[in-house]
Amino acid sequence: MSAKGTLYILSAPSGGGKSSLIAGLLERFNLDDKLRLSISHTTRDMRPGEVDGQSYFFVNEEEFKALIERGAFLEYAQVFDRYYGTSREVVQQWLDEGRDVLLDIDWQGARNIRAQMPGCVSIFIVPPSLEELRHRLEKRQRDTPEVIDQRMELAKREISHYREYDYVVVNDKYDNALVQLRGIILARRCLLEKQEEARHELFENLLAGYIDPESSTEA
Repeated sequence: MSAKGTLYILSAPSGGGKSSLIAGLLERFNLDDKLRLSISHTTRDMRPGEVDGQSYFFVNEEEFKALIERGAFLEYAQVFDRYYGTSREVVQQWLDEGRDVLLDIDWQGARNIRAQMPGCVSIFIVPPSLEELRHRLEKRQRDTPEVIDQRMELAKREISHYREYDYVVVNDKYDNALVQLRGIILARRCLLEKQEEARHELFENLLAGYIDPESSTEA
């Protein structure tokens, strides 16, 4: 039986570069195929290039509320009049299979997940400055100036919760931030209990027939 995977929470203000960093992790550092991005349900409209069942599970509001009633979500939230939710069943299945799972959620969702799954690891991604964050939002050319102003105010609110997270990564340079995220995951996989759980046969073989002289002395 394989060791259980680790659940990683990634949060960032809009424009913080979280989506690009997650894509980089999955494309460049997932050679063992043990890293998965949780696919959320959402009621927002599909954007160009997105695919239902890969980017998100796109549902209408009635369908989303029915899933809430069934207890299908680990967490869900309403953002800008749209709903987002994390599938309980899919996440638990991947963890049981020994895969590490990335959750792309906001600070409120992170609070809910931590309360239900205390073994999770939380990471907050911040921009190098508010000026750079606004520049990134404007560069995307998706929103009106009024919407960008709203996103900037929401960003300040998001960033104010960074102390609730285990790790903080400053996304000033993409490659540096990507290496830091990968380092967090690798360090977690090398924890004593994780290594013993995943490679218990190896350690049994390495120590076969060995008697600790200190233990025998104490006896």
